[in-house]
Amino acid sequence: MTAQSWGLLALFLALALLCVKPFGLYMANVMEGVPVWPVRVGGALERLIYRLCGVDPAVETGWKRYAVALLVFNVLGALLLYALQRLQFYLPLNPQHLPGPPPNSAFNTALSFVTNTNWQSYTPETTMGYFTQMAGLAVQNFMSAATGIVVAVALIRGLARHSAKTIGNFWVDLTRVTLYVLLPIAALIAVALVSQGVIQNFSPNKTVSLLQPVTYQQQKVNAAGNPVTNAAGTPVMQTVTTDEQTLPMGPVASQEAIKELGTNGGGFFNANSAHPYENPDALTNLIEMLAIILIPAALTYTFGHIVGDTRQGWAVLAAMIILFVPLYALCNHSEQLGNPRLTALGVNQTASSLQSGGNMEGKEVRFGIDGSTLFGTLATATSTGAANSMYDSYMPLGGMVTLFDMMLGEVVFGGVGAGLYSMLIFAIVGVFIAGLMIGRTPEYLGKKIESFEMKMSSIAILVTPILVLVGTAVAVSVSAGQAGPLNPGAHGFSEILYAFTSAANNNGSAFAGISADTRFYNIALGLVIWIGRYWPIIAVLAIAGSLAAKKRVPVSVGTMPTYGPTFIALLIGTVLLVGVLNFIPALALGPIVEHLMLWSR
Repeated sequence: MTAQSWGLLALFLALALLCVKPFGLYMANVMEGVPVWPVRVGGALERLIYRLCGVDPAVETGWKRYAVALLVFNVLGALLLYALQRLQFYLPLNPQHLPGPPPNSAFNTALSFVTNTNWQSYTPETTMGYFTQMAGLAVQNFMSAATGIVVAVALIRGLARHSAKTIGNFWVDLTRVTLYVLLPIAALIAVALVSQGVIQNFSPNKTVSLLQPVTYQQQKVNAAGNPVTNAAGTPVMQTVTTDEQTLPMGPVASQEAIKELGTNGGGFFNANSAHPYENPDALTNLIEMLAIILIPAALTYTFGHIVGDTRQGWAVLAAMIILFVPLYALCNHSEQLGNPRLTALGVNQTASSLQSGGNMEGKEVRFGIDGSTLFGTLATATSTGAANSMYDSYMPLGGMVTLFDMMLGEVVFGGVGAGLYSMLIFAIVGVFIAGLMIGRTPEYLGKKIESFEMKMSSIAILVTPILVLVGTAVAVSVSAGQAGPLNPGAHGFSEILYAFTSAANNNGSAFAGISADTRFYNIALGLVIWIGRYWPIIAVLAIAGSLAAKKRVPVSVGTMPTYGPTFIALLIGTVLLVGVLNFIPALALGPIVEHLMLWSR
């Protein structure tokens, strides 16, 4: 890594850490009902929403009713989003008169956006109208983010309360997170993005004249739109000259803001955050990265404040940062080294590949390797499908980092809410292992960790590797799955492995060299997305209910402190051992062997 790489990382982490305490305290106050001024200002609207929905904000529920309310709300959201897509042609704000996507694509997209995944197997600017983007996709960006946060808050309450039968009111939590956290911050980010050139309009696509004509070749198609080949099966090419270009328009900034703030990641355009209308320059790139990490990092302080010991939150955040930094360093270093095969061909003539620019394939010049790898490492560590570069064009080890981030369970900051509650599950497993080692009943924050908590933790942790490995195995075994990757060998395997890892961990990014807009992948990945989201959530809520009902155990000489260096090391070790070991053989078949083959001669 270069000095510039370390400098960018230091600046980014410094700005992020400055936001952790004030924003984390603000979220704690909002969720605890403290009358801070935004709550006072929006109180009338909040009460109106409760009256219209028939919700009594004073009534809390146990974990089972909380889980049922969450599932019903998300199922209804998925059905509504599916209907909006299928009926798109008849809806307003569709200046391009785009038809509704096919059923299997709409199915995949509906499940994807409701679950905070935002996997996009379609081209957004040629598939989704403005109304569908705003009333469907953007709304679910808010709702899915709020869902993740309220589950984390419910688990925090389970740890903070004792001898309690309730963990909160789902409808109240959802309303407060949306009204007082997501909406105002997203609005501020959208204004900042607009000020830097991100577009926000309802105009139809614009056709503009080029400064000079462009001539290029493309494959000829017949009247039915099918590619034409000659008798030998070779594509028939034709020369095309054009002096015009079509510029896509739309309400981009508003969706871009919640896309990053909610760790959603679905782009308004197919190029996502590499598109200049979504991410024009280095400043917007920094704003978007800070938006991605803002809530996941700040929730650690929210956790510490609510349980009454902020050291607990700082310890969790420290573990996240310690895991994040070397991953970014490895990804950046791999891309800075460049491709040894190009060097061998004489493409890089300088003494050092670092001086020759490294691997710039698939990266925007305006961000460079540093801005691209930091964004990529952060996005895949936080369940954000956004990308400002092409992960499929990364060097094998650089691409492996993006895979590894997700295979950790996306606990390195993680998605909004999901990152914290996943890390707390690993903390519970960690203290259980430590308790077995010293022969004492495991305790975490004064709560005994017993068989029920371990069963639910095992369910929450193991469902992801099961979905990833079984899904990948099926895909590489059937012809419909084998037809997806556009690259042979280890890299093609990595493309399939990445798709199922991204889906199961609700990330949404992809090695784009896979043709995923097929019936097989739309349905298979849609099911993986749904199970990967709600199976762990139900287990987490069950743990929250169990912990809330427990009595608090007094601290004794045998109680292990869960905020010092020893606990941080234990937590990191648990994440690495429990979360990643299942995937080592799969990584060996993909990016690891590809790296060895690349550098073997």
